[in-house]
Amino acid sequence: MKLSIIIVNYNVTRLLRECLFSIRTYVTEVDHEVIVIDNDSTDSSWKDLIPEFPEVRFISSGTNSGFAKANNKAIQSATGEYLLLLNPDTQLEGFYMKDILQFADSQPCFGSLGVRMHDADGKFLPESKRSVPDMFNSFGKLFVSFRKDNPKSYYRNDIEETAVERVDVITGAFFLVRKDVYLEVGGLDESYFMYGEDIDLCYTLLKNGFVNFYYGKAAILHHKGESTVKDQVYLQRFYGAMQIFITKYYRKKHPLLFWILKAGLRLKFIMEKSKL
Repeated sequence: MKLSIIIVNYNVTRLLRECLFSIRTYVTEVDHEVIVIDNDSTDSSWKDLIPEFPEVRFISSGTNSGFAKANNKAIQSATGEYLLLLNPDTQLEGFYMKDILQFADSQPCFGSLGVRMHDADGKFLPESKRSVPDMFNSFGKLFVSFRKDNPKSYYRNDIEETAVERVDVITGAFFLVRKDVYLEVGGLDESYFMYGEDIDLCYTLLKNGFVNFYYGKAAILHHKGESTVKDQVYLQRFYGAMQIFITKYYRKKHPLLFWILKAGLRLKFIMEKSKL
């Protein structure tokens, strides 16, 4: 088995169906399997997809323990050489998976790979290619905007949208990684409930000598935000994830940076909360 596609579902049956149809349409030249794990959805309609997609293995997690735990649970039964962590609110848009895997095979220190993402209006999503959060780019993302061609910015806007380049961080919406490498570095950190675990895994790969790639020759549609309710729970999870990251990597080694970022995150959280 060359590829295992892992999808974590939570109350997005309509989007999941479209995602599965796109896989069925475009992943035709690669020996693959698809595993969908439902994260204890309150909407049981996802079960209607079981007879519609007999080629897909459906798993019920039983509890909603977060994105990282659900992925790690599904991966235990995956048999592919490569893992593709794929959001249910995405759609593949071409017969490019074989080329992507050939590219990955050609890289001796391959860590992970992400592709070009756009929303339903065709707008490019800048989180497709990012830098590891530090004091400079974190405050840039939180409070100000920097020049488009600044390679130190959080979003790597200096890299062309259709380029193929090394980057620090890709997105968890489409996250390709070798299974043996994933297991070697410990997989997704289950301290994160949702958000931030992709950044953490990319940083872990970098620290272990692997290389992450942005593959802009391939694109996916990402219905960004359609499956997310922007409420206080969302804010707590999002900014809480960033807090986990800076505590894990900066508190002991870079205490000054840690306290500056901690203050910035707290201020931004308060600002966003006041808008609800």
